[in-house]
Amino acid sequence: MNSRYEIQGQTVTLPVEVRDASSGTVMYMVDRDAAQAIIPEEFEADEMAPGKTQLCLVIVDYRDNDLGDYDEVGVIFFVRPKGQPEAEVGTYIHWLPVNQDFTRQAGCEIWGFPKTVEEIDFRVEETSATCRLSMGGEHVLTLTLPRGGDAETPDTPAVGYTLLDGAPHRIAFSRGGKQEGTRPGGEGVLLELGPHPVADALRSLGLPDLTPLLSNWSEHFFGTFGEVEKL
Repeated sequence: MNSRYEIQGQTVTLPVEVRDASSGTVMYMVDRDAAQAIIPEEFEADEMAPGKTQLCLVIVDYRDNDLGDYDEVGVIFFVRPKGQPEAEVGTYIHWLPVNQDFTRQAGCEIWGFPKTVEEIDFRVEETSATCRLSMGGEHVLTLTLPRGGDAETPDTPAVGYTLLDGAPHRIAFSRGGKQEGTRPGGEGVLLELGPHPVADALRSLGLPDLTPLLSNWSEHFFGTFGEVEKL
């Protein structure tokens, strides 16, 4: 039986379905120890290369989604639960600003996603997309990346990790996309950091000076967010 939640007078049934969105991702290789200083002690940063781990900045314009029409910015690490080297590597979202309150409450209560309502300006042009994030009236970041592509990715299952009520949990989700393009390196990527403490945390990882490992744009992202399981 699918789980059901009451959020602001509406029923949310898992899995939550994303039918159409646009998303951009920029991936960096950062110092693992510096990342671990940010990640909660319940999780361990994946060592993709000696002393290095992956960091993704993600921007999403949700258009058709069970949780509404909203914009989102994510700061994502790849982790395993602490002391479980055999566990599957999954995503851990450390900051997840959104610009609508319904999805904030649903994300926090159902999965433990660290959603806060902030000011997000999402602009899409012919060959690029730009997202500006401000928190508490302070500029955090402005990210521009190239868009365009004709690749397709089937709906693919994945795993995420989160802290819900202070305890580590595992989340089942999936994602796919159409009109996708992946570009190696930092061509067309521009990251500007502001004075906010979140921007300072990103500076501690070497941003904005690091060259990205790659960037990806999906014109039509789709997927699901499913059940959450306590570890």
